[in-house]
Amino acid sequence: MADIKTSEFSKASTLSIKDPQLQRALGRVGAGFDTSRQEAIAEVTPEVWETWREEARSIKAHTLDHLDYYLEMVYDNVTKAGGQVHFANTADQANEIVAQLVRTRNVKMAVKSKSMVSEELSLNPVLESLGVEVFETDLGEYIIQLADETPSHLVAPALHKSKEDVAQLFSEKLGLPYTEDIEEMARAARVLLRDKFFQADLGISGANFVVAETGTLVIITNEGNGRLCTSAPRMHIGITGMEKMIPSMQDLAVFLRVLPRSATGQRITSYVSMVTGPRRSDDEDGPEEFHLILVDNGRSRMLADPDLREALNCIRCGACLNICPVYQKVGGHAYGWVYPGPIGAIVSPMLVGLKQSKDLPFASSLCGACRDACPVKINIPKMLLNLREKLSESPDPEVKASPDLDNLLARGYVRLMSNPELLSIAHRLGRNLQKPLAFLPFSPFSKGPKLPLPLISQWTKSRDLPKFPARTFHEIWKKELSKSPGGKSPEIPVSDASDKP
Repeated sequence: MADIKTSEFSKASTLSIKDPQLQRALGRVGAGFDTSRQEAIAEVTPEVWETWREEARSIKAHTLDHLDYYLEMVYDNVTKAGGQVHFANTADQANEIVAQLVRTRNVKMAVKSKSMVSEELSLNPVLESLGVEVFETDLGEYIIQLADETPSHLVAPALHKSKEDVAQLFSEKLGLPYTEDIEEMARAARVLLRDKFFQADLGISGANFVVAETGTLVIITNEGNGRLCTSAPRMHIGITGMEKMIPSMQDLAVFLRVLPRSATGQRITSYVSMVTGPRRSDDEDGPEEFHLILVDNGRSRMLADPDLREALNCIRCGACLNICPVYQKVGGHAYGWVYPGPIGAIVSPMLVGLKQSKDLPFASSLCGACRDACPVKINIPKMLLNLREKLSESPDPEVKASPDLDNLLARGYVRLMSNPELLSIAHRLGRNLQKPLAFLPFSPFSKGPKLPLPLISQWTKSRDLPKFPARTFHEIWKKELSKSPGGKSPEIPVSDASDKP
């Protein structure tokens, strides 16, 4: 699989926050994608939008509940259309299926489009080891391929690159004259890639959806390269996660309404390509062979978990990234794997291992903005809390990542806060200790730099430690408020006493 650096989130996010160019790029996310999303949604009434969201959610939930049935239906209908279906349990199996097809068909050049799952599989190095030239044809993917980097966003993989970066890259890697004119750079890439489409022996694509009733692979793009990848080369291999199934073309219509609006703020994308099997005798174009590889690679584990299977509803629109305050500060590369942002903080731990990705479920303020923006109403905050609980409380040592000291401190805190007498003693002790500490340099109570004190250093390195108040509320109540001026307890109105907060 792709290099897994999820364990480095804390370090990587710190570096990202200090990167001024990245911060400028991320600052444009909310003002760009999310603003466009809200404007596109505003074109329809709130009632209509909520109806579409609920329909999309219901379709995905139904499909996951009957996934075995729809996988069999896809197999039957792709086969009936003249294609072949392969099931891959792991990344290695998926790569070996592709490698076998490449070897037996003498493939020398491959073009790719919509290839997020192939990033997950690290397919490009496998193809290159077999002597195959590989070209990403989504412009953003092509840019990061030239830069030898990984995507930083689900929809805009080269989001972190400035036009100056791209100009320098094209000049160094492609030998083109240096220009910062965006249209000129796009035109140059188009001319270069156009030849590759017609020279390639193999086209590889992902899929936004796979329609079970027809065996149709659906690719939604704005560049047209998806259509060329799937029709010009003599062989087409579609690689996608098994959760991309939807039952019917009627269901597809729902997703064609919600996906573009949520992803880029469009009513519909420029190209919606539907591929059903290889070229037939009366077709003007199309591949001679069509292979569909349905990838598990950990998705069955998610499907079997009733608390986390909802993450498989994701349609990869990126709306949760565009509105997430954490993603907008650290960017996609900090998450350390293929899937960034709030949904990536759920999917990545489940696919690569929760213990290896223990920081990701905590990369959220739990503000709920991602849940509100999601077109299929995935309750991301709830699942993040579930993963946090697993990391802290799971009896499985392969899952639990919280050290024993953390658990001991948590239990001690619960006991302290549930015992008024003990809490009062602790407060008095803390109040007395803070007095001499307040006058020391680098004190945790000072406004300036602080020493990394045990247990509280993670808090005090970026925050002031709150000072203990001179008196607690209980002390104030007991001495001043518990009795009225006449010596009697103050009367509390019945409505105030009975109302719950």
